Amino acid sequence: PCPFCSDSDATPNEEDDFYFDVDDDGIVSSDDETQPLSEDGVFIEIKKLGGNSRRIRSKIGIEANLDTVWNILTNYEKLADVIPGLAVSEVVEKKHKFARLYQIGQQSLPLGLKFNAKGVIDCYERDLEILPSGKKREIQFKMVEGDFTMFEGTWLIEQFNKRKYEGEEASLGEEFQTTLWYLVDLKPKIWLPVRLVENRLSIEIKTNLLSIREEAERLISALNSA
Repeated sequence: PCPFCSDSDATPNEEDDFYFDVDDDGIVSSDDETQPLSEDGVFIEIKKLGGNSRRIRSKIGIEANLDTVWNILTNYEKLADVIPGLAVSEVVEKKHKFARLYQIGQQSLPLGLKFNAKGVIDCYERDLEILPSGKKREIQFKMVEGDFTMFEGTWLIEQFNKRKYEGEEASLGEEFQTTLWYLVDLKPKIWLPVRLVENRLSIEIKTNLLSIREEAERLISALNSA
């Protein structure tokens, strides 16, 4: 997760049901169901939970196995090398299936300005779950200190065996499909306008998902070429 600050002094309207539409970035939201999918294969949906709170659901398909994506997400010290908007990612505390991270997200703004946001985030690594047609694994996270009153959610990786998923018999070496989900509920502090947070965070999430996909597919390509 990469929280960030805004340079705006605007105040949020607690009753505002407005949802932005960013066609060029493949992000389209509304009060009802949303089925946006950009040319890059990124899905992003925003729902109002009430007042100043939002729920963002996003996903991307990746041509890499679950373990490869998992290793990228849990290599916390190296996340800043993969995700462009993450300037710092440090492990403050590490236990079995738990990590507390200190992260600084950085946004480039017009006129060459940069704004930073800092956050302390607890990550809980869940066990691998075996499904009839594949497997899944998730990381649940929660901001315990930072620029949001609420910022918590899940990284979910699902890997399905294509033939089993389509009802055919499995065989060794058959293809699989992997989907990475990023789900987050958030409520910015009162001085952060929620509409700007929606816009900026959605674009940031899309960039993050594309960067993770690129790194995972690069690692698989390098492994296959070795």
